[in-house]
Amino acid sequence: MNPPDAASFIIAHTALARPPLVPEIELHLATEITPIWQATEAWLAETGIEPPFWAFAWPGSQALARLILDGVVPVAGRRVLDFAAGGGLAAIAAARAGAALVEAAEIDPLALAATRLNATHNRVPVREAEGDVVGAARRWDTVLAGDVCYEAPMTGHIMPWLRRLAADGVEVLLADPGRAYLPREGLVAVARFSVPTTRELEDRDKRDVTVYRVGG
Repeated sequence: MNPPDAASFIIAHTALARPPLVPEIELHLATEITPIWQATEAWLAETGIEPPFWAFAWPGSQALARLILDGVVPVAGRRVLDFAAGGGLAAIAAARAGAALVEAAEIDPLALAATRLNATHNRVPVREAEGDVVGAARRWDTVLAGDVCYEAPMTGHIMPWLRRLAADGVEVLLADPGRAYLPREGLVAVARFSVPTTRELEDRDKRDVTVYRVGG
């Protein structure tokens, strides 16, 4: 899927909306899960694209964005990575808060296209981090990871790298809404939020999200 096709697909299957915890930022979001999931499956058969996780403002990303916009996590003048960025909510918050450089890391081309659209709509610069950044040496001051511990293989793949970055002096913040594979050691809670969600995506109307600082 080339970028123009991706942008057209996103615009056709989403609406501009504001996440409940971060009403300052407007994103291209799915209003219902089933239609966009079915539409994406048509692309999946030909392109191998992931399901449309980018089309929803997940609780972890909302919590990180809220902390950044409230100044609890200072990013002004810093180099920031939004890892597994989805539609780029945390990245956009960091750019609005004065980060010197913001990169969004995603392996899904539709997610990267959504991030580009969302950043342009919010009039902030967000760059794409090239390729799979897991294992990359330090080039950021702050790394944001929202809702990433949802599968054992994913957690096992990323956590050693995040811990190495933290040991090298990077501020690594992980926001988790109670996923099963969150590791318990080496995490220090810095904030908690109750984030409204939808039963189309979750098994409850709200998710309690904890933001942790990852230790090296």
